Amino acid sequence: MPPWEPPFAGSEVEHLLGAIDRQRATFRWKAADLDAAGLAFRLPASDLSLGGLLKHLAWAEDLMFTRKLDGSSQHEPWASAPFADEPNWEFESARSDTPEALYRLYDEQVERSRATVAAALEAGGLDQIVALGREHGISVTLRRLLFDLLEEYGRHTGHADLLREAIDGRTGEDPPWPT
Repeated sequence: MPPWEPPFAGSEVEHLLGAIDRQRATFRWKAADLDAAGLAFRLPASDLSLGGLLKHLAWAEDLMFTRKLDGSSQHEPWASAPFADEPNWEFESARSDTPEALYRLYDEQVERSRATVAAALEAGGLDQIVALGREHGISVTLRRLLFDLLEEYGRHTGHADLLREAIDGRTGEDPPWPT
């Protein structure tokens, strides 16, 4: 079975984390091995690029597992990013980042997210109440954060499909099986 395949018969946690990791693997494969021009490529009538999506998903992962999970501050570069003046800063600033920096930022954030989620699950499971709903006086669980992340990946992996096919014709649902 490929390493990104969710279990065929597992627990709720295993299925949910497996589905997220499959989306991560598919997205990362769609964005892999491109130079600066490939990462900056945009379709007509759209500002999305694979470089922008790499940076955006790194931001979304960090947001989900800092401020939304436990109320802590986001890591850099997000903590000092000028989002108040530039709401799409992660997309715009990606244009001046090197491919190596974008891949590193994304890969390091995914690893940090995996570790944070594992610790949170060990500490309180899927039903633990997270910081997200406190300001509105509602209960939001870790389960909801994980499903929100899965939805975010589903949306942007679809965008990545279109962008990558337009760049060099790469298509497919999953990365190729490692040889």
